[in-house]
Amino acid sequence: MLLLASASPARRRLLEQAGVPHRVQVSGVDEEGIQEQDPLRLVQRLALAKAQAVADTLSSEAAWPSLGVLGCDSLLVVEQEVWGKPRDAAEAIARWRCMAGGWGDLHTGHALVRWPAPGGSGAPQLAVVTTRVHFAALSPMEIEAYVASGEPLACAGGFALEGRGGLVVERLEGCFSNVIGLSLPLLRRWLDPGVLAQAAG
Repeated sequence: MLLLASASPARRRLLEQAGVPHRVQVSGVDEEGIQEQDPLRLVQRLALAKAQAVADTLSSEAAWPSLGVLGCDSLLVVEQEVWGKPRDAAEAIARWRCMAGGWGDLHTGHALVRWPAPGGSGAPQLAVVTTRVHFAALSPMEIEAYVASGEPLACAGGFALEGRGGLVVERLEGCFSNVIGLSLPLLRRWLDPGVLAQAAG
């Protein structure tokens, strides 16, 4: 069992579709309270903070999930500007005017914490996976229609590849699932091989 320290339904769906046994426990981390200039360090710190916050609630080895606690966080970088979720529709429209016809780097930080808890002898596994996203050249009407759907307001970077955002992305360079919220190839390398066999069965 994997414990996912995230409220993201997209990440949960990825694990469900991949057949990875898991449950969810939201971390409650104040993301605004973690500041870092470098976007790669920022997503890594946020992912680790989420995983550690949940791990700290597990009082004994018996309470720990066998596969550990996974924290993730994603950000989009466009022309050296770091973008999380848009605050409102106006901000989403302004961002899409910059993004349309261009590209951005979607960075997702991953942290897997296993027993013993942080502070013990076990070190967490950490990684940042980056996928380059090429966006369609959208008209102002198309941008406004997409933002009016509400989908961009709930997603890092202002788009959801697994939803209507699939219509506005031309191509990807790198890991597909990473853009949705976590890199399944990375997770496969981290988890016990038996988990894959179980999922395949």
